[in-house]
This record gives sequence, C-alpha cells and structure tokens, in this order.
Amino acid sequence: MFRKKTILGLLAASLLLAASAAAQDKPKDKGIFIEPKNPFWEEIARTTGEFGKARPAPPRRTFMVDLAGFAVPKSLDGFKTAWHNPPVSQGNTNTCWSFATTAFFESEIYRIHGKKVRLSEMFTVYAEYLERTKRFIRERGDSYVAEGSEGNAVTRNWKIYGCMPWEAFSGLKPGQKFHDHSKLIEEVKAYLDHVKTAGAWNEAAALETVRAILGAHMGTPPEKFTVEGREYTPRTYLRDCLKINPDDYVDVVSYLQQPFGPNVEYEVPDNWWHSKDYVNVPLDTFMKILKKGLAAGFTMSIGGDISEPGKNAEKKVHMIPTFDIPAEFIDDNARQYRFGNGTTTDDHGIHLIGYKEDGGRLWFLAKDSGSSAFNFDPKGYYFLTEEYLKLKIMDFMVHKSVLEGLVEGSR
Repeated sequence: MFRKKTILGLLAASLLLAASAAAQDKPKDKGIFIEPKNPFWEEIARTTGEFGKARPAPPRRTFMVDLAGFAVPKSLDGFKTAWHNPPVSQGNTNTCWSFATTAFFESEIYRIHGKKVRLSEMFTVYAEYLERTKRFIRERGDSYVAEGSEGNAVTRNWKIYGCMPWEAFSGLKPGQKFHDHSKLIEEVKAYLDHVKTAGAWNEAAALETVRAILGAHMGTPPEKFTVEGREYTPRTYLRDCLKINPDDYVDVVSYLQQPFGPNVEYEVPDNWWHSKDYVNVPLDTFMKILKKGLAAGFTMSIGGDISEPGKNAEKKVHMIPTFDIPAEFIDDNARQYRFGNGTTTDDHGIHLIGYKEDGGRLWFLAKDSGSSAFNFDPKGYYFLTEEYLKLKIMDFMVHKSVLEGLVEGSR
C-alpha cells in the first residue's frame, strides 16, 4: 500500500510540474491602467452643442490589456477585403445597427450588381421610430423604446418602407455636421410615456406626433426622388434599382440557451419586437460560416460586445487577453457563460469586411461607425482577432447562400 501511494504521489507531482512548465512556456498578457481619451467624440460634442453641458467628469482610469510587444496590423495593407464605402460616423446617436447593416448592403449591392451606392442610414432609423411607436400603442406601453436595435431591423423596415439614397435623405439638418439624437430620443420617450399615463391609445395621433418630433430633428423623407433620371419611391428604388430581396438574408447566432436550428429568438433588449428569425448554430459552425463568406468575397453585419479590456483604440485592436481566458478554452460554454452572466452584452454593431493571416495569427478587419474608431489611423476601422470573434461577437447577417453545406436545410 505504501509503495502504491508513493508511486501515485510521484506521478501526480510530475504531472503538476509538467503542467506548470507548459503554462510558463506560454506568454501571458498583462493589464495596464490608462486615462481614456476620445478626441473625435469631443469634436462631435462641440459640434452638436453637447460639449460643456454636463459637469466635468473626474479623472478616471480604465483597465485594459497592455499590447507592448504584441504584433498588430498597422494599416489595411495585406487584408483581403470586399468593396465597401469609406467609414462614416454615426455621430451622437446609438444607431450603429443601421450604419453597420446599411454599409453591409452597400457592399452586397456592389457584389451582386457591380453598382456603387451610398444609402441613407437615417431613413431606416426614421422608419424604425414609426414601427416602435406602432408596437408601443398596440402593446399598450409594454414595448421597449430606445435608440438601439438589431441588424435585421433594417431588412424588416425595408420590406415595409423601402430605402433611399443618402442624397435623398441624409437625416442632417442644414449646416449640421454630425447626427445628434440626444434630444430626439428624450422627446419621443417623454411623449410615449405621456400616452401611456393618459391611456391615449390612438395610433394615428401618436404617429402624427412622433413624425413631427422626427421632422424637427431629422427632416422629413421625400415620398419620391430621382436617381439617374428616373423617379422612384423608396419601395420601387429597393425593388427596381437596387434589386435586393431582403428575404435573401439571414441572421445567425450561437448560444446554448436556445436549441440549435432556425426560428430562434435572440434574447436581448434591442430585439424589441422579439424576432424569431435567427438561425442558432454551434460556435464551430458560426466561425466556419464567417470564414467561408469572407473567403468568397461576402461581408457581414456583426454585433457583439466591445466594452472589453481587450479593446485598444489607439492600436485599433480587439483581442482576448489571457487574463480573461486562454484561447484554447474558448468554446460554446465559455461564450454562453459570459452572455448569461452579463459580461458579454450586445452593445455595438460593425461591418466585417476582410481578413489576413500574419505571423501565424488570423486577423479580421471591421468598418466601425463609433467615435473611437476615428481617433487614430486607419480611421473608421478596427482589427479583430479570431478569439475575439469567437467569444464576443454574438450574431451576424449574411446572404443565405453562405450557409449552404454548413447548416442543414439551407439553400
């Protein structure tokens, strides 16, 4: 018995020593504290009149990964990218869902038809407010009202309202440089709160008032407009000029709290209409679809969590530090754990447009409308590691053909 215990003890000790040696061989990321700065946001705030209204915030420090010695891309060179319009700022709004998905469709129109267009993000936002008002009235106030939404709100609204070029409706008032919806959302919410308190459930009257609020802050979209000498309505522009069918696009998620398969609800507040049009797939399949699409020249509108210590705006990087989780342990369970406990949230939408392999690491390139993306070169872009996509990107929109051969029943 003694000899057996001694042998087992020596074996356990040798295994621990081997594991410790292996762990020491792998580099570990370190964290640092910085005082965050966002000069592009300060420019937006000055232009929209928000600068100086609030009391100066006390100095604060943010914990983030120290990327000293970490090899990161310094430019767009070497990336295989699909055609896309230059990045544009969403200003002082929380409408990244519309900017990312509109940019995605601009790339899709070029991929399918070879046509370069600049589409109106704000016409879709305008339509979104009308749809939110309708649901608020019909649900007797039991409906989430905010600026945020999901990428498939774009296709849902396009099927109802159509779309239009940016030149026909920019959503900017004369002389306005950046979008500013801070007062717009306050007024819409205050009015709908009044409707609920008063029990004034007249849908036509509510829509008329919300249209007046939108018009004061965004202008009024035209009913008709001319493109290349031909007159269109928003619906005929989508159908006859862009020739895009919103039903050709699918939204993919990957989490364990719903069964794998189609017709799944993405359970986040920004899915305020409780859409069950998502396809839920295992993480391995999720990544295979992304990689297959990018390699074939497709892009994706993606959404996930950017409020992470692995985000470095100066180096334009989103990565997962080892002090969060080592790369080899990122799987469906790690992903679900963070989504379930709220450390992964659905807080931003961006446009995934390319990739490259560099030094044995796979990098992805995203176009971003958020203010931090415009502080450093290349302005309007971020570099994402594969581990970041696996752990923190929760959903994406892509042409349904990319799912063929990877998801059962896709065609």
